[in-house]
Amino acid sequence: MGQSSSSCSCNNGQEIYRPVIIGKNSCSIDEDDDLTLSLPDECLGSVFGKLGCLDRNSCSLVCKRWKCVDSKSRNRLVLLARSEMSPSLPSLLSRFNTVSILSLKCSRKLLSIDDAALSRIPIFLPSLKKLKLKGCIHISDDGLHAFSLHHPPLLTKLSFASCGFGAKGLNSLLSNCPSLQDLTLKRLRKLDATSSTPASSLWVGALSADDGGGSNDHSNDINAVVVGDANSKEKDAHHYHHQRSLKLERLCLKDLHNARLFIPLILSASASLKTLVVCRSSGNWDRVLETGLHGKTTSISEIQMENVQMGDAGLLAISSSCPDLQLLYLSRTTDCTDDGLSAIANSCKKLRKLHIDAWSRFGSRTIGDEGVFSIANKCSQLQELVLMGIPMAIPSLNALASNCLGLERMALCNTDSVGDSEMAFIAAKFLALKKLCIKNCPNVSKSGIEAVGRGCPNLVKLKVKRCKGITRAMVSRLRLQRSSLVVSVDAGSMLFDSEGISLSAAVAAAAHEDEQGITDTMANTSSSGRSTTGAVAATHVICSSRGALLLRSKFESALQLGGRRRRRPTEDNC
Repeated sequence: MGQSSSSCSCNNGQEIYRPVIIGKNSCSIDEDDDLTLSLPDECLGSVFGKLGCLDRNSCSLVCKRWKCVDSKSRNRLVLLARSEMSPSLPSLLSRFNTVSILSLKCSRKLLSIDDAALSRIPIFLPSLKKLKLKGCIHISDDGLHAFSLHHPPLLTKLSFASCGFGAKGLNSLLSNCPSLQDLTLKRLRKLDATSSTPASSLWVGALSADDGGGSNDHSNDINAVVVGDANSKEKDAHHYHHQRSLKLERLCLKDLHNARLFIPLILSASASLKTLVVCRSSGNWDRVLETGLHGKTTSISEIQMENVQMGDAGLLAISSSCPDLQLLYLSRTTDCTDDGLSAIANSCKKLRKLHIDAWSRFGSRTIGDEGVFSIANKCSQLQELVLMGIPMAIPSLNALASNCLGLERMALCNTDSVGDSEMAFIAAKFLALKKLCIKNCPNVSKSGIEAVGRGCPNLVKLKVKRCKGITRAMVSRLRLQRSSLVVSVDAGSMLFDSEGISLSAAVAAAAHEDEQGITDTMANTSSSGRSTTGAVAATHVICSSRGALLLRSKFESALQLGGRRRRRPTEDNC
């Protein structure tokens, strides 16, 4: 009774471990007994999974059983992929042959692993699902081609950042990885340097049956797709699309140039694509979206466009092709206006999250209150709204409160139009609101904060950043008024009030939260330094700011230098 056996699967003819679970009637346990012998290998592997990387590596050196269990229970492996690791990579991967997530990272200033080492990875990792290469500039197109010839059946996610291959290697992966669903490309300089002729083989070549290249054969086809001036060439592009379509569900492009290279990729994957992320990639993305989506109905539910050249034409292409769109993220898209956002509102009725950063390089007309008003009237399922640099008015807020009854998260940033009257309206009308962020709104003052404290019955977190009309005393009173409300305050821009607040204490409190200021834990800020005697001892306020962290480092170094200078005369007197 109470006994079970367990053996390590990789005993290699050596001793088989048969631990016995100690029951309640067993004899006493000596201090030198190994209690892990009573655990099956699966339970011991779960314990190892709770440890950090260094502790787990140390545990693998304890005994043969622990080494075996550690090898068979690892799911993720991150390696420093320098050139000297190439000879030992096969033996290392054969030890951890159950790994499904592999990350190879190297500095671009150092030699990375070679093509031969990369090509053998599918042999030793048959369960590989995710592969990430970063800084491996010495892996060429030939290495990716040799890797893809193994046709890894479970490989679903590929991520490449700052690597040295280009069109031919990506062609091979798209052609020979049947389960690929997630593709991320970042800073591929060799790809950026290609002209329009090799770019034609990037994706169109992948859709053809030719794996050997043929880059020049389709140069006219890709140019015709980009320009769109020849019906016969467009039919050829559609022929490729129907001949072999990709199964990509997520495509992420960051820090790339030459937007037209990706038209055939989007065209081929549009039937299965669900998420499209484009960040800091130059080129005319209006033309890319118009030609890639081509007015057909897609299943795309998430689109993020950040720091790209896109206007109303791109938004019209999205509205006509993405009726199931649920998340739209527009950040500094330069040319989008209310007309484009109105088109999104008329067609994308399932929109749940909307983020807009209305920024224009030349101060031209961008998205304003009219676009938000159309979204409020048409998108009743909206749950999250982030508006940056958009002038808000009471009619738009009223439409949001009346039609978007499920709106739970809202952020209003970088606008002078949001003041105490708008805050009072939000507090009275937005009953479902749980999280509210007010950032860089100088017209919000004491009455607006007090109104939020009296209203918004479901509010659980209030974040105030760079609002110079908010003082520490206001936040303290709000905390006393709503004890369950978490208040996050940017200490770097809070005004000094009559109660006094020490800059060093405020900046020190900023270190309790991470860079992004999203944590929901509570931190106590104590007054010190030059604080007056009437200062509040603790405000239970989270203080977060990148600027505050920078100020902290500078002021601490200045204070340390000043302290040393003040101590020197004292030491001399002694």
